[in-house]
Amino acid sequence: MTIDKTFINSFAKTTERGAYGASTFKGKNNKIAADQAAVDEMRNELNKINMKGKIVIGEGEMDEAPMLYIDEEVGTKQGEEFDIAVDPLEGTNFTAKNLPNALSVLAAAKKGNLLKAPDIYMEKIAVGPNLPKNIIDLDFGVRKNIELLSDAKNLEPSKLTACVLKRTRHEEIIKTLNEMGVKINYISDGDVSGVISVADKKSEIDIYLGIGGGPEGVLAAAALSCLGCQMQTRLVFQNDEEKDRAVKLGITNLNEKYNIEDMIKGDVIFCATGVTDGDLVKGIKNVNDSFIAETLVLHKSSKTNKILKNQIKK
Repeated sequence: MTIDKTFINSFAKTTERGAYGASTFKGKNNKIAADQAAVDEMRNELNKINMKGKIVIGEGEMDEAPMLYIDEEVGTKQGEEFDIAVDPLEGTNFTAKNLPNALSVLAAAKKGNLLKAPDIYMEKIAVGPNLPKNIIDLDFGVRKNIELLSDAKNLEPSKLTACVLKRTRHEEIIKTLNEMGVKINYISDGDVSGVISVADKKSEIDIYLGIGGGPEGVLAAAALSCLGCQMQTRLVFQNDEEKDRAVKLGITNLNEKYNIEDMIKGDVIFCATGVTDGDLVKGIKNVNDSFIAETLVLHKSSKTNKILKNQIKK
């Protein structure tokens, strides 16, 4: 079942408003207020859409309202049923410090078609398009994955670039990449745009490796699903409470590896609007009583892949 193209603009408006809300706190060193402003604007816009929407990936559990919480119903409660994943502000620190690559992000699929990932860690590996199927696997380890990618691209490992979130938990990954001579592009936050960078010809990123947020993993998978890329993930549990949360969301095999088609079934719309200028899109620009927003819009079934630039009244 495909999603009607008319929903593209509705969902794009949602991330535009979320990005605008967050942008009012750019450089103000208040990431909580920036996140809340993005949530408020996004929720308000979602509730204008003629749909029965349910947040399956949001800003935590119901008791953490007024965030957009898991299982919150959005929309006019009429029309199509959608599962929606949101990250109203990906890069709260970037916004607080007015640094590049803060985004407001959303993915929407028909009911039951998005993996309900709890807000815990997720192991991730991703590569770009036009590669042999199943070329990467989390169980292969870093060295074998790099060797396979090197062979497939007919490039020496020293000619490859890996995107890695700069965290102490990635010391072993970094050590192996350094031993193999692979160039590393470190990111400090924002692993949705980090994962998507494997699809961007301008970025020169060949592979994404590491552990980041589970919700961000599903959002990135939605984008890669539209762009013909490959990604594999696995949830990383730190305690029994996290395992219980996963079970409550319907996850039965806690060690399961998820490919894109396991996380995103069928058609999907993905929207990412810039809060601050970044690699994917430019940030919010204020013009008197309006603002200019840039949004990356992807729609799998219609092969939509474009940057929307809109001037919108505040």
